[in-house]
Amino acid sequence: QVQLVESGGGLVQAGGSLRLSCAASGRTFNLYNAGWFRQAPGKEREFVAAISWSGSSTSYADSVKGRFTISRDNAKNTMYLQMNSLKPEDTAVYYCAARTLRLSALYYEYSYWGQGTQVTVSS
Repeated sequence: QVQLVESGGGLVQAGGSLRLSCAASGRTFNLYNAGWFRQAPGKEREFVAAISWSGSSTSYADSVKGRFTISRDNAKNTMYLQMNSLKPEDTAVYYCAARTLRLSALYYEYSYWGQGTQVTVSS
């Protein structure tokens, strides 16, 4: 199985940028499709973006399309989420997740999760 650790969260002003990283260890990361999810206080965990094992296919939630970019470097066993033009409503704990089956936007279909990293966007 694979272990995931997120980093790169923090406090940023609206309009700013952050880049999140998800470092994988254990089983070879390029065996997994992966994604980013987020959860704000009192809200359900929601899909942000997903990427195929090769990086050739990506998908995004409508709320982040055009602002966020998901990518991965399998040689470094790392996935990234570049977040630009951040808004206060992007404030949440961001989680990376992985699964061996097809890309999915459904959080309950992912088997492996990181511990999360907090992103706070001030207005």
